[in-house]
Amino acid sequence: MMQPPISHHMKTSSAPDARTGLNTPSRQSGIALIVSLLLLIVITLVGLAAIHGTITQQQMAANFYDRQVAMQSAEAAIRVAQSIVQANPASTFIRDCSPTAATACQGNPFTDDALPSAAIQTVATGTATGQFTKSAVAASQLQFVVQNMGAFQDPNAKTYYNQTANSYQYGGTAGAPTYNYYRITARSGDPSTISDRPRSVVTLQAMIKQ
Repeated sequence: MMQPPISHHMKTSSAPDARTGLNTPSRQSGIALIVSLLLLIVITLVGLAAIHGTITQQQMAANFYDRQVAMQSAEAAIRVAQSIVQANPASTFIRDCSPTAATACQGNPFTDDALPSAAIQTVATGTATGQFTKSAVAASQLQFVVQNMGAFQDPNAKTYYNQTANSYQYGGTAGAPTYNYYRITARSGDPSTISDRPRSVVTLQAMIKQ
């Protein structure tokens, strides 16, 4: 008895979808690589921005710190100069800037080309009167210039302090007391010695009467 022939069914592969590409693993691998590279670029940019922001903040903090130290140094120089003037108002380094002086004085003596070099005083290191030792974080030793602005009446003084009882009783007025006025210009250091830290130079002025 003859048996019917055995039929063999051949397997056929499905054709890839041209719109979705579900059966194209090679294309999927390429997209994953591109996405990974894009994420890596974004993370790198974020890291660089964070580093740049940190460096900028450190520079700002350092500049602010230098400025504060320089401000305190200039104030200390004014105090030193004031103590010297009070102890010896006839010091030879004091420049005559009174109305009768032969040479006019500029507002900032450190920018005056006619300023004698001896008029610029560098504060000596030490603890005695007129001496001051700068902090270890300060850029330079202190400097100052003292200018004698002349003798003037004190506009803020009470005139009745200098008049007699009789003159006050009869409506008389006395002149205001006269003082010698000195202008002190101090800076936190010599700019030529701290050219790498220009923000460390602070210049201050003060008027004192003697």
